[in-house]
Amino acid sequence: MSALDHFRLLRADARTEIHDLTLDSRAAGEGSLFLALHGAREDGADYAKEAAARGAVCVVTEHAAEGVPCVLVPDAHEAAAKLAARWYGEPAGRMTVVGVTGTNGKTTTTYLLKQLLERCLGAKVGLIGTNQNMIGDAVLPAERTTPDALTLQRLLAQMVDAGCTYAVMEVSSHALMQKRVEGIRFRVGVFTNLTQDHLDYHGTMEAYCEAKARLFDQCDIACVNGDDKWTERLLARFAGESVTFGQDMTNDLVGWRARYENDGVRFTACTDLDHEETRIGIPGGFSLYNALAALCAVQALGVPLSDAAKALTECVGVKGRCEVVPLSAPFTVIIDYAHTPDGLKNILSTVCGFADGRVIALFGCGGDRDRTKRPRMGRIAAALSDFVVLTSDNPRTEDPYAILRDVLPALLESRTPFAVIENRREAIGFALREAKARDVVVLCGKGHETYQEIGTIKYHLDEREVVRERFAQVQRKDAADAAKENEHEDHHCLHTELRGLRDHGKISGP
Repeated sequence: MSALDHFRLLRADARTEIHDLTLDSRAAGEGSLFLALHGAREDGADYAKEAAARGAVCVVTEHAAEGVPCVLVPDAHEAAAKLAARWYGEPAGRMTVVGVTGTNGKTTTTYLLKQLLERCLGAKVGLIGTNQNMIGDAVLPAERTTPDALTLQRLLAQMVDAGCTYAVMEVSSHALMQKRVEGIRFRVGVFTNLTQDHLDYHGTMEAYCEAKARLFDQCDIACVNGDDKWTERLLARFAGESVTFGQDMTNDLVGWRARYENDGVRFTACTDLDHEETRIGIPGGFSLYNALAALCAVQALGVPLSDAAKALTECVGVKGRCEVVPLSAPFTVIIDYAHTPDGLKNILSTVCGFADGRVIALFGCGGDRDRTKRPRMGRIAAALSDFVVLTSDNPRTEDPYAILRDVLPALLESRTPFAVIENRREAIGFALREAKARDVVVLCGKGHETYQEIGTIKYHLDEREVVRERFAQVQRKDAADAAKENEHEDHHCLHTELRGLRDHGKISGP
């Protein structure tokens, strides 16, 4: 119980023996300590009696539960994080931990960081993030960008046990507000950028920025995007060492003379002391910033820029981030996780830079999320593509057609042709049928996800599978149409030959 630094009231025997911790009353067993957290819809304290009935011997809560031994605390989220860390032996303190926050680029930046640390230092590195969790090369599933405090500390402990000396993790604004990373000291904190997202949760961009700034209350060194307009506000109360990266020459690490190619970006990484030519094998201006963020962070950890720049050229991209789907087609299909206005603008601008034909953008907007970004995304899609297919993303519990209606006026304002097909599988099939030689079809929003959340159920939907299935259908239809055309041509040729024979008196009759 010593991890509860400031409990208000102890209504349990301090000598009570605890055998495990749980955040779910249904998972409570004999000797459990139930951590009753409050959320937007429910309060864990309401399930205290259920947890006790299943064997929980004590409840950590902000509200007293009658008839159940409990510890009253002013902030159950903070208490849960500190208890979880203590329970698993303070694993973060036995590794060098790097946290990455920002609206876009967190996943790619963490993957680049992991690869750079492995290649430059020969270290075993753990990763926690949106796509998946990793302990060295072992892959574990991930349900959210930053897991709950109990799962997070368990993962960190597994990393320590497996011999990891570094942990790199995405830190979401939700996780920071809910204090899931409370008690973790980050050697380096990275800030990628701040653009509109999650305003349904934070309310304003200022509050969103303040949530991100919480990471730096727990950091020794801040590596931040010096070109982002929110950086000054983000670091307003930070007292540690800060290092900036970006394209502006006033930054500490500059991406100079960037040359954008259809399969990557070449640039010179510059500091006051060093200039190194390098390349990242992921196209787009956003890839340059992700690369600079990773280079800046490993430099802060003591890796020479020359070593990091060389290793960067060997780093690979991330599933669902500007991912090309292998197809024997005369057009290109790209899958990207873009689900914010800035993310959509980034990927479509990148594709516009190398597409020889039209850009066909397929996108939707998530349900039960910030509605104000929907028309903005519609305007961006219309402005940066030649054809738009508006469809569903993850409608969740919201009416999918209501979401489409929020986007539709922005498309009607433009002169860009578009189609509205709510069913995402059908929409993908339509986009593939619409595509001609040299076109680029960009499927935005799902990225690494292999499901679609409709209502409260996640249905399997892997866009790579859907693309292959629908393309095969297109091929079969094209083959059938060609066969009919050939049959028609053969029939036409036969009639032409018969007419010729009649004209020369070789045959009679019709």
